[in-house]
Amino acid sequence: MIKYLGSKRLLVGSIVDAVAAVPEARSVIDLFSGTSRVGHALKAAGFQVFSNDHNHYAETLARCYVEADAERVIDDATRLIDELNALPGRPGYVTETWCERAHFFQPQNGARIDAIRERIARLSLEPCLEAVLLTALMEAADRVDSTTGLQMAYLRQWAPRSFRPLSLRVPKVLPRATAGAGRAYRGDALDAVGRLSADVLYLDPPYNQHAYRANYHIWESLIRWDKPAVYGKAQKRIDCRAEQSPFNQRRNFEESLRRLIEESRARGVVISFSNEGFLSRERLEAVLRGARGGAGVLSCKEVEYPRYVGARIGIYNPRGEKVGRVSHLKNQEWLYTLRFDA
Repeated sequence: MIKYLGSKRLLVGSIVDAVAAVPEARSVIDLFSGTSRVGHALKAAGFQVFSNDHNHYAETLARCYVEADAERVIDDATRLIDELNALPGRPGYVTETWCERAHFFQPQNGARIDAIRERIARLSLEPCLEAVLLTALMEAADRVDSTTGLQMAYLRQWAPRSFRPLSLRVPKVLPRATAGAGRAYRGDALDAVGRLSADVLYLDPPYNQHAYRANYHIWESLIRWDKPAVYGKAQKRIDCRAEQSPFNQRRNFEESLRRLIEESRARGVVISFSNEGFLSRERLEAVLRGARGGAGVLSCKEVEYPRYVGARIGIYNPRGEKVGRVSHLKNQEWLYTLRFDA
């Protein structure tokens, strides 16, 4: 899966265990699905998963890893990915925007991304099969980019991996979960929580002011393929300037989190949170203990967790020069379970 800020790769097992500990749980809402790493693991464990995120690229990842079932798409996906890998490069929007005006990809790989994306658009496939191909392209591009993991900037010198030729691989699409077919949704979390129903609500909200669309603007444009106007050295989508979420605002975060829990009908809530987030541990626990009139039973597992890859590499100015040292390389992750068994 793609490199991602806040990825729960090392916590997935603990999250699945926390969901499974909710009595008679069969279905889960992953309300901030991101890369769908957690949703994929929950599906593999047999849960029916409903994924939601407000970004188009996250919806596509969820449609591949949660909604698509291997028995329906894998044969066609394998055949089509072989065909896409054989396409010669043809420079277009990606090459001009992120290889020439910015340096996120080598031009030969940018031309391949352009050619493959245009072919996928012309195929007019059913949504799940198209999502599998788009995920394969996104992940292939991620393997040859020249960043520290975020798309806020590119490296001053080309990363060694950027010289590798772009090559698509078939994503690890799972068979249908024993508890039922999953679904991928795209919407605001505060709207979606009242529309979706499941036994467990899993929450991994943003921890700070950084909006994910700005961090991963290339994936957003690659999936939407709307070839938007861009700005700045990183050539970000214009709509990154206007994106506002209460979960990226310190003044609104606490009340927004409280609303999610109050408006959900889930019998269990599992929350992943970091000590670098907007709320202190004491404040977060006060919100959780007071939810739904204080009727829940709260437990917590603490996990030491590496910070995102950019923190390990260092602090750089806009010219790509190293200018500072990071204060710490590990975070404390809190995995809370709030159960309403009555």
